[in-house]
Amino acid sequence: MPHREVLAEPGTRVVMLGNVAIARGALEAGVAYASGYPGTPSSEILEALSEASKKLGGPHVEWSINEKVALESAYGASLSGVPAMATMKHVGVNVAADPLFSLAYTGTPSAMVVVSADDPGMWSSQNEQDNRWYGVHAYIPVVEPSGVQSAREAVIEAFNISRRHGHPIILRTTTRTSHTRGIVEVGQINVEAVRGKGKFRRNIERYTLVPSHARRLRIELLDRWERIEEELSRSSLNSVEGDGELLILGVGLGYRYAREAARLLGVEARIAKLQTPVPLPRTFIHKALEGIDRVLVLEEGDPVVEQMLKAFLHDEGVRVEVHGREDGYIQRWGELGLDNVVEALSKLTGVEAGLPKPPRVEASLPPRPPALCPGCPYRGVYPGLRRAVRSSRVEVVYSGDIGCYSLGVLPPFRVQDTIVEMGGSIGLANGMARVAEGQVPIAVIGDSTFFHSGITGLINAVHNRNPMLVIILDNRTTAMTGHQPHPGVPVDARGGEAPQVDIEALVRAIGVEHVETVDAFTIRGVERAVRRAMDYVRREGKPAVLIARGSCILVALSQARRLGVGYPVYRVNPDKCMACTVCYTAFNCPAIFSLEDGKAKINPVLCTGCGVCVEVCPFNAFEPVEEPSEEWILLMRTATPG
Repeated sequence: MPHREVLAEPGTRVVMLGNVAIARGALEAGVAYASGYPGTPSSEILEALSEASKKLGGPHVEWSINEKVALESAYGASLSGVPAMATMKHVGVNVAADPLFSLAYTGTPSAMVVVSADDPGMWSSQNEQDNRWYGVHAYIPVVEPSGVQSAREAVIEAFNISRRHGHPIILRTTTRTSHTRGIVEVGQINVEAVRGKGKFRRNIERYTLVPSHARRLRIELLDRWERIEEELSRSSLNSVEGDGELLILGVGLGYRYAREAARLLGVEARIAKLQTPVPLPRTFIHKALEGIDRVLVLEEGDPVVEQMLKAFLHDEGVRVEVHGREDGYIQRWGELGLDNVVEALSKLTGVEAGLPKPPRVEASLPPRPPALCPGCPYRGVYPGLRRAVRSSRVEVVYSGDIGCYSLGVLPPFRVQDTIVEMGGSIGLANGMARVAEGQVPIAVIGDSTFFHSGITGLINAVHNRNPMLVIILDNRTTAMTGHQPHPGVPVDARGGEAPQVDIEALVRAIGVEHVETVDAFTIRGVERAVRRAMDYVRREGKPAVLIARGSCILVALSQARRLGVGYPVYRVNPDKCMACTVCYTAFNCPAIFSLEDGKAKINPVLCTGCGVCVEVCPFNAFEPVEEPSEEWILLMRTATPG
């Protein structure tokens, strides 16, 4: 979706999403190149920059094939003399870790900021990692805004620090900052800078990390680290307010909770706002600790600052009680929340919380597990896959992946036995193919994920002749994170035309001999194609690839509305319905529900006109209210974002 508020007039106060505030700060800092891979909670940063780029003629914005390439691309732009930014969610930094460590050695001739959007509480992620550790490990400073309002200032300061020291900076946000809206007062966009071009200046001894150069650069890196730590101790991003013998050290968003909890309890305390946690700004911390005998550290994620603070106090010979996540005052899992901060502060000070308890609600809400959208092309693939596996009489392992199709782990489908990380479906299947006796691995992966990190695993399968079936679910977009384009569609990050990478041609070029494309909206077609592929795998002992193609129904509906194309709504003929329950149990379409007599009925508000229910019903009870048009049938199979 467009984020037009990113271009608000200078000096105005605008309600912005935290991620949009980060984008605005980057524009004011003069970012000229921005790349990333979509992933919640980071995606809106690049989307907002893309919106700005259309109007301003800069910066250059692109969705990269994965986070490693995104970071390398931004690094290359920075080496060419323009301020650059790479954005990704926390697990994406794992993919980009290789170049991340190296660019700390070489430094950057122009400013460079790497955004890591962490996800405590795992609202849309497979783990809860705290990427401040990357800053500690790689000697890259971390700036962490305390909320939406400070996100703009934090990214500007991050670019400024990077520019002054020729060193990359990590901007660490969390879900609560990225996806909260707040009032932001904006400054002047540096239009000339965002349209800027640069020139690479050859410096072989700095930019070629052979061992003889890297050993010298390691010493320079440590010198820069010390200078940056000294500057961070004077940074305006950090401040102290209030007084008392208790210090509440609020790191990033923890500062907001510190202020609110102290106010609610009426506790007299000194509150420090720390927005530059790595490296620990020792001079600032030393001043904040004057006259203090106890410290409560509030930070999202791991006890990173807590551990560094304890080490600092030990080195200084200062005896101060430090409480936080390590001693259980704050839980080690999930997000910080006002409730657990108030509880920790109450426990530490002995002041009763006295907060009103929420009213007790006796009514129990029915469970509402996540589900594939009505009309999702994957919904037709899974029944066809299961039918084919049953008829083939072979034991399989479903090696799953990250995406909307991860919901296949839920009943009634149960076609994901493992879900680990992006591209892991094919990677794990390689090992299973050789040692899982009597079992055939079926790797299920999406189109964007295949481009991201599935290609190399498939090359490995071909080269090592690993018998496995790879099913690429091609819904022609990166759906789970907001319908961003990828190399398999003819659209770029700005919505312009782009070359489209042909998945079939790519797979054949890798060396896969059995490649078949099937309409994802035809259950019987999927069933037959899977059987043929499984027969090939067992007969030849080689990998096969099945591409199940059908557009994300939400993208198809959006384009249909723009083009004035109507889509059909289906209904149930009650005379033909035999209450067999297949449509709302085995097929599990959210638009279909059960009447008291067990017969099916369609909610016309939820029906998206995919028509797969017609094929599902053994009694031909489903029928369109009016016949679908050829234009709609085509859109269901070809619509792309943009």
